[in-house]
Amino acid sequence: MDIRSRYGLRAVINASGTMTSLGASSVGAPVIDAVAHILPHFVEIDDLQRKASAAIADACGSEAGYVSASCSAAITLGIAAAMTGDDLGLIERLPDTTGLRNEVVIQTGHLVNYGAPVDQAIRLSGARVVPVGAATEAHGYQLNAAINERTAAALYVVSHHTVQFGLIPFEEFVALAHARGVPVIVDAASEYDLKRFIAAGADLALYSAHKFLGGLTAGIVAGTKKLVRAAYFQNGGIGRGMKVGKEGIVGTIVALEQWRQRDHVAVRARERGYLTLWRESLNRCDGVWAEIDADPTGNPLDRLKLHIDPKQAGISAWDLADALARPPEGEAPVIVRDHEAELHFFFLDPCNLHPGEEQVVLARILAELERARGADEPVVTPFHRRDARRLAARRNWPD
Repeated sequence: MDIRSRYGLRAVINASGTMTSLGASSVGAPVIDAVAHILPHFVEIDDLQRKASAAIADACGSEAGYVSASCSAAITLGIAAAMTGDDLGLIERLPDTTGLRNEVVIQTGHLVNYGAPVDQAIRLSGARVVPVGAATEAHGYQLNAAINERTAAALYVVSHHTVQFGLIPFEEFVALAHARGVPVIVDAASEYDLKRFIAAGADLALYSAHKFLGGLTAGIVAGTKKLVRAAYFQNGGIGRGMKVGKEGIVGTIVALEQWRQRDHVAVRARERGYLTLWRESLNRCDGVWAEIDADPTGNPLDRLKLHIDPKQAGISAWDLADALARPPEGEAPVIVRDHEAELHFFFLDPCNLHPGEEQVVLARILAELERARGADEPVVTPFHRRDARRLAARRNWPD
């Protein structure tokens, strides 16, 4: 029996990507096997984390590393490390940062919500957020002016959620921060290239172990031995509530091993086939324009960007996304990447599809477009109502 049926869960098809809200990724058999083997046994966590440090250092080109509960936890603990160093007394005092360097500079265009606000991850450590520049424009002189004797760290966020233009490039950001003696922490939760940011000067690079890597829910902290050590020691302070178990650590080690062995060229070729199928089929539909779109942060992957003209298609992009997610009984729910649907498009991400699901995704979209064409009037819900409806549904949890 499918475990989802056992617990009455919907068997959704994930065309959204590596989203935490959907379980992030499909964990491979080698990771599952390793986790199953360690679960009945006891290990010394410090020693297991030493093994993880070596694996992370090798994969990321860093001096050291450790496994955290998540990338979000890693942000908080990495910033805490920049404030306390390895002073156990200061670590136990957090989030009281009286007398410490406790300011974190971050570009305003990077203050996004990835399921929670980035600035909250900073503030959880006891640090104070110092925004740099405007949302769509930041300059080096503004970063330089924001740094002072109270600056503990500079945080750089790499995400499709951030503003993708007009901001300070990473290399310049690092150079300016380092010139003032400030360490740079990079939130690279969903990034493919595990070595890029360390090689470019980041003091800490933070990744999700459970997204593209396909591990269990966990975070990866890679960087200088001094900062990684100080971040790891936070587990004796505010990090205690963010601890990771033996299964998460082992799952990360094996996921890194599997990442090195993965045939990335073959994976991309399979995904490209799905994208081509969707583009060629959907571009035949009235009111639809499909194009293959490169990942905005430079990951070596593409998605399908599906533009919807509500006047011609008879349905808005957001109503189509909702219809795919809440289909008539007996049809497969398909979750798309719709964070920009207000702009009349959404994305189809093929990275987490199981074989055959690309055809189901296409059939579901075609079916919903056909329903819209047969409706008495266009299906165009005012966007603010859709937003309010989704918020109300979330607030109604657990009912």
